[in-house]
Amino acid sequence: MIRVLLLGGTTQASQMARLLADAGMDGVFSYAGRTVAPLPQPLPVRVGGFGGADGLAAYLRMARITHVIDATHPFAARMSHNAIAACATTGVPLLACERAPWQPGAGDDWRMVADMAGVPAALPHTPARVFLAIGRQLLHVFAACPQHDYLLRLVDPPATPLPFPRATVVVARGPFTREGDMALMQMHGITHVVAKNAGGDGARAKLDAARMLGLPVILVERPAMPPRAVARTADEVMAWLAGQGHQPARRGV
Repeated sequence: MIRVLLLGGTTQASQMARLLADAGMDGVFSYAGRTVAPLPQPLPVRVGGFGGADGLAAYLRMARITHVIDATHPFAARMSHNAIAACATTGVPLLACERAPWQPGAGDDWRMVADMAGVPAALPHTPARVFLAIGRQLLHVFAACPQHDYLLRLVDPPATPLPFPRATVVVARGPFTREGDMALMQMHGITHVVAKNAGGDGARAKLDAARMLGLPVILVERPAMPPRAVARTADEVMAWLAGQGHQPARRGV
């Protein structure tokens, strides 16, 4: 019998959870626990860390997990590394459900940087109005650039003081629209956008809005990952599970 651990926290993970539930799959949805009010899920939910790769391996054995689907954010590198190591230790098959990275198109003004630490140097020295569309985990990096006015869009209000003196916080949960993001950027006089190359459709609106407004985007490249099996869509994951021996439950019989 197949029992899945779904490492989630993204819109794609929620879609995957619905497909698993609709197929009658036995599984557990795991959240990191960084969001105060996560979306409800159709699978049993586990919240919190595992205690590194060894802790995750112990959980896989204890919970009798037979397959792991890593649908975490492309920048959740530590969790993904731990999943690779734990699955290698236990022999549990692992599949990453990973959105394809964004690619620039006509009219885009993207400045690529290798990691978040490189973003401050890519911003102008003179004061600018910067939309930080990066979440809240790495805001401390911008303490070195207190001259800018920052716009933050967060799922939850910040629980601690921000590391720079001038900032506006908008609390909202995506997906967002190009028109809505254009209006937001115009309202706050944004001159630069900072984002992670997360891929997918739900978070792309800010990039399309920046193109329409002629704004430069400083885009952080994804962290490198060891080789692993990757699916681009939830349907590809379901096909993988079918190949592993799962048969969808029959409904309405």
